[in-house]
Amino acid sequence: MRMPAEWAAHEGCLMAWPTREELWKDVLGQAREEYAAVARAIARFEPVTMVALPGQGEQARALCGDAVEVVELPIDDSWLRDSGPIFVLGRDGARAAVDFRFNSWGGKHHPWDQDDRISALLLERLGVDRVESRMILEGGAITVDGEGTLITTEQCLLHPNRNPDLTRADIEAELKARLGVTKVIWLPYGGLEDRETDGHVDGVAAFTAPGKVLIQLPDDPRHPDYARMRANKAVLEASTDAIGRPFELIELPQSAFVEVAGEQVEVGYLNFYVTNGGVVVPVAGIPADEGALAVIAAAFPDRKVIGVVTRTVAYGGGGVHCITQQIPAAGGAL
Repeated sequence: MRMPAEWAAHEGCLMAWPTREELWKDVLGQAREEYAAVARAIARFEPVTMVALPGQGEQARALCGDAVEVVELPIDDSWLRDSGPIFVLGRDGARAAVDFRFNSWGGKHHPWDQDDRISALLLERLGVDRVESRMILEGGAITVDGEGTLITTEQCLLHPNRNPDLTRADIEAELKARLGVTKVIWLPYGGLEDRETDGHVDGVAAFTAPGKVLIQLPDDPRHPDYARMRANKAVLEASTDAIGRPFELIELPQSAFVEVAGEQVEVGYLNFYVTNGGVVVPVAGIPADEGALAVIAAAFPDRKVIGVVTRTVAYGGGGVHCITQQIPAAGGAL
């Protein structure tokens, strides 16, 4: 079984309705409006299922519209990329999903027990076989090319708040065993200010095709990640993928800092979601959006690129990729 690339055909997309009031505080309503906008954008390309806390389904349906299916299940938070299942396909097209453990990004928010159980509930509902892993892993911490290569960050996966009893070699072995990858590339850094996830890779690098990686490379020397992202680039320039190809690197220089609820937050353009025929990108509603969307469109020439303003999602700690999880279509042989 192997985790397919995000651009492989999808059966649908999973999301979860913003729930944790102490996270969103006074902007909870804005967060829900932005989640609904993302769901509606994705639903133009593929089916979307929104998981809502029991009793909040009616509100989610009202904002998301008829194109989005809403299912009520117990959840603690709204980041299914990280708490949800990670799907894998067999050579015969059979589908299963890995249920990694979830501990709220190293215990940052309490409680998280319902989020740790949500994968099992979703897989039972979907009729998909569940493969259990005892390792803590969030989906935003990895990106794969579907051909055996996985990229992650040392900043996140080696953080002692995730798997303190596992060595780097142990973690790499579990990734290979559960996700079917044969090569793991470790970037040193995620975002310096990505304190919620401790530096997920989906804020700094993403495969756009086999052998091609889009990397965050801010062009402003004052950006906190200016030097760090260049260190990541150097690692990729010195690496090859699982079948020996050097990487073609596509640079994303734009950055977007905005104020939300009195705080400066960065809307990460690279935190996009690849849909059937499209790419849904977080934008900030500022001039830099246009340049970032152009870079991403060039990286995905056969897909329609759509920007959705997600300033409040960024305030909560993520972007479009963080709040989505693809369900790959069964039947497509690897």
